Amino acid sequence: MMRSPRLHLALTIVGLSTLLPVSAAERASYDLKENLAYYDESVRATDDYLAERCVLDLYHPTNADGYATVVWFHGGGLQNGNKSIAERLQNQGIAVAAVNYRLSPQATSPAYLEDSAAAVAWVFKNIAQYGGNPDKIFVSGSSAGGYLTSMLGLDKSWLAAHDIDADRIAGLIPLAGQTLTHFTIRTERGLPRERPVIDELAPLHHIRADTPPILLVTGDREMEMLGRYEENAYFYRMLKVAGHPDVRLMELDGYGHAPHEPFYPLLLREIKRVLAKKN
Repeated sequence: MMRSPRLHLALTIVGLSTLLPVSAAERASYDLKENLAYYDESVRATDDYLAERCVLDLYHPTNADGYATVVWFHGGGLQNGNKSIAERLQNQGIAVAAVNYRLSPQATSPAYLEDSAAAVAWVFKNIAQYGGNPDKIFVSGSSAGGYLTSMLGLDKSWLAAHDIDADRIAGLIPLAGQTLTHFTIRTERGLPRERPVIDELAPLHHIRADTPPILLVTGDREMEMLGRYEENAYFYRMLKVAGHPDVRLMELDGYGHAPHEPFYPLLLREIKRVLAKKN
């Protein structure tokens, strides 16, 4: 199937440099803080499962200031998966906050969104003490994590519950996230996962022109799961129709669902692009 040059561009981005200048990157050192709780103890004490799952790992430079941070949500259909920090994102002059959140069926909607909002809010409120810049926080994730990314950026109510304006996020970079109401939420309601639903738990329900910059990335439309490319293409088009000035869509030809390895260079490139525009 023919692809436009704009979509093919995604396959040509390799060998990106670090976000720090090479000399600074060579001198940089990093630390990993594991299992940091992002809810207050008063909340954790009410739910053992929440206390177990609602933690994050923070990988960050130790001898640099003002760096950017990526909050990363793992995939797994809101039913499985665990936090991890990809090797490709290490030693890049940025911090990565890899988040665990409650999963279905032990928890049900909207627990995953409540958790993801609490984690992002924790990063906003705490990253400065580790040397990061709270004005350079990007949110990203794969598949279910991409869904959480888009929901937090489009529906401002989740972060507003923590006194954070979602528009403070520097950029949204979801990989193959659902833009409909997530199929696990549909399953919880007794609906077939193939039945499309757009309600208040769908990013498409919250289309607005004034969100942070958005880069949407999916695998090949013929190899992605459950029409994931088409969902993102419609999301992209509706954001453009609404007048969003900085939204782009990339399709990774020849790759299946949520391909991480070709995505990471795009993530790093997008951070550099957005930060260059802010300066």
